[in-house]
Amino acid sequence: MDRVIIFDTTLRDGEQSPGCSMNHDEKLRMAALLDQMGVDVIEAGFPIASKGDWEAVKAIAGTVKNATVAGLCRAKRGDIESAAEALAPAKSRRIHTFLSTSPLHMKHKLQMEPEAVLDAIRDSVTLARQFTDDVEWSAEDGSRTENDFLCRAVETAIAAGATTINIPDTVGYALPADYAAKFTLLLNKVPNIDKAILSVHCHNDLGLAVANSLAGVMAGARQIECTINGIGERAGNAALEEIVMAMRTRADSLPYKNNIDTTMITKLSHALSDITGFSVQPNKAIVGANAFAHESGIHQDGMLKNAQTYEIMTPESVGLNKSELVLGKHSGRHAFRARLEQLGFDLGDNALQDAFVRFKDLADQKKSVNDDDLIALVGPDAPRVEVGP
Repeated sequence: MDRVIIFDTTLRDGEQSPGCSMNHDEKLRMAALLDQMGVDVIEAGFPIASKGDWEAVKAIAGTVKNATVAGLCRAKRGDIESAAEALAPAKSRRIHTFLSTSPLHMKHKLQMEPEAVLDAIRDSVTLARQFTDDVEWSAEDGSRTENDFLCRAVETAIAAGATTINIPDTVGYALPADYAAKFTLLLNKVPNIDKAILSVHCHNDLGLAVANSLAGVMAGARQIECTINGIGERAGNAALEEIVMAMRTRADSLPYKNNIDTTMITKLSHALSDITGFSVQPNKAIVGANAFAHESGIHQDGMLKNAQTYEIMTPESVGLNKSELVLGKHSGRHAFRARLEQLGFDLGDNALQDAFVRFKDLADQKKSVNDDDLIALVGPDAPRVEVGP
């Protein structure tokens, strides 16, 4: 009951982010890294979307060694049959089919009555089960779906053979308490709910994707759908790295296990940025350039004494070598001295004070002061640390 399945949709929902489409070889490269990282399910693409996507899904299905490979499809025979064919080479395969269930979507997008939607759910899941025992059904716009109808839709999908039920916050509308309440409702009201695993899939339109995902897990969901660097439609999806590190760091409140090798996080983040050309914002949690960087003198002093004063996780835990003390106008004398010593200088108190004044003047003019600046600042004749034979 404490095991959480990590379902990565970087190659499907993530790729739908404008400008993030990947070619065949790039998708294979990312799939191999995700498999090595320990992701449980890799959603490889939307096979009916294009010939290229179908071929990439088939290639990934034939090369992934450990993870289940999933393909997305609408509640249509052609979609499901296309996904089944593309997934055929996989050692472990999942057909992921979906249909909208909110009043807004049913009226304006589907133009279907609720009973017709239930029939379509039943028919699509039944068809998918002809190709695999692992079928996931998603209630698109689930967070804005009326509770009674959501219960009926979920019960119908499970009765037809769905083994995973996903309740997406498709448009990032939910708040954590409301989203958690959806799962509590399903667990209490759907009679056959014990026959399926509940899943969360949250978008970040209000910046709540990770919070909502964790709220859903705390309410009983046991699969999280997420992406590397949080890429995805509009403002993105829940970020895999934030979710797994939240569970690792706050195991006191989130006592859930997963199979992710967190030391590969930075490698995956950089690989995806390299492939898509999308740089990660510096202040991005876990993988941003500033996530383990410190400029404030107070923080630097604390870090030099004990890193836990200002870091709740180690840089090594996400695949970085070390934290970085950035020298700038906010830095203090302690960090300044420490960096000079690392560079091999041994200044007396008076010389150090004079150099520190010059450093502050320079830092007021530059965003950051690098090692070359420091060497020029103290001068070529500055005393060096003695090195033994």
